[in-house]
Amino acid sequence: MNEKIKIIYLATPDIAIKSFQFFVESNDYDVCALVTQPQRGQTRGKAKEHNIVKFARENNIKIFEPEKISKDRELIDILKSMESDFFVTFAFGQILSQEVIDIPKFATINLHASLLPKLRGANPIAQSIIEGHKYTGITTMKTVLELDAGDICLQKKIEIPENMNVVELMEKISDISPELLDKTLKRLYEGTLKTIPQNDEEATFTKKLKKEEKIINWDSDNYTLHNKIRGMYLINTNHTTYNNKIVQIIKTIPYSADKGKNGEIINIEKTGIIVKCKNGGLKITKVKPEGKGEMDAFSWANGARIKIGDMFI
Repeated sequence: MNEKIKIIYLATPDIAIKSFQFFVESNDYDVCALVTQPQRGQTRGKAKEHNIVKFARENNIKIFEPEKISKDRELIDILKSMESDFFVTFAFGQILSQEVIDIPKFATINLHASLLPKLRGANPIAQSIIEGHKYTGITTMKTVLELDAGDICLQKKIEIPENMNVVELMEKISDISPELLDKTLKRLYEGTLKTIPQNDEEATFTKKLKKEEKIINWDSDNYTLHNKIRGMYLINTNHTTYNNKIVQIIKTIPYSADKGKNGEIINIEKTGIIVKCKNGGLKITKVKPEGKGEMDAFSWANGARIKIGDMFI
């Protein structure tokens, strides 16, 4: 390419770092700025710095952290003055106004972690696992005011193995996103990419996980529970109660079982604790008991003196 493509990158969580690194390190792009959510939380009296901000700072990239980008008149004027070709958004976490969307010369491009129009919204990665999907994907799309409804640029399908958890799927998405974004921007810049309107009739939507969804209901079937546990792994970890103490369930395997009450511990093996649930059982292989770190379920069962016939509440 004769000229570098000028972009402004809008992102916050770690899933977006590898794509940001790609753009910063590529000879084909000029990253004018990073726009990210304000840093929140305290570490020894200081706000916790996002990892993407650290990388931007180390590479002398301008950093902006607006409370609401669409209402920040000063920042909007600054972004306009940069005369970028594209805005690239990846899990940014703020809604853009039409004025902001229209700033770049070519388009504002969003990377969404599903095969649109399926799973529009803020929680597509966890939702795809919780719903037991065999595959998902990533989509680059032109941003419009309606949520995740813009024309599709490119897509890539991703298989979801039966035991993959949400963190592993996030890592997979993070790894493959730079290539799709690179192809999208270059083809749009060259005028060789024809976008495809979404079929709104096929759209599905994600939902925000509620606090009560973290509680395991042992009247659910084993695959529903297994999908829920791996879909909320380490982020909104599921838990149950034993002996009046909370036990977080970290890893499980669906298991065949036809005897016992739902929530009853029907076997204890070196490879895990088997609990009866609807239409089968669930082998728990890793737990985090209240006040303790993660451990394998068999070690916890020995230490807590758990017996066959005991109940999870």
